Amino acid sequence: MNISNYVKASMEEIKKVTWPTKKETYEYTILVIGLSLALAALLGAFDYVFSWGLQTILNR
Repeated sequence: MNISNYVKASMEEIKKVTWPTKKETYEYTILVIGLSLALAALLGAFDYVFSWGLQTILNR
């Protein structure tokens, strides 16, 4: 397969893609940001609890 056939096939595949609407893109972006912040908060809480527990154990 040469380059020109590859490019033509790629362009045909791109035409088949269903792109999200502007509203869907906005909603998915907000969802990803929200989930990322929630996960960061959860991991931060675990880190705090485990650090506190380790400090407590080591200071005895």
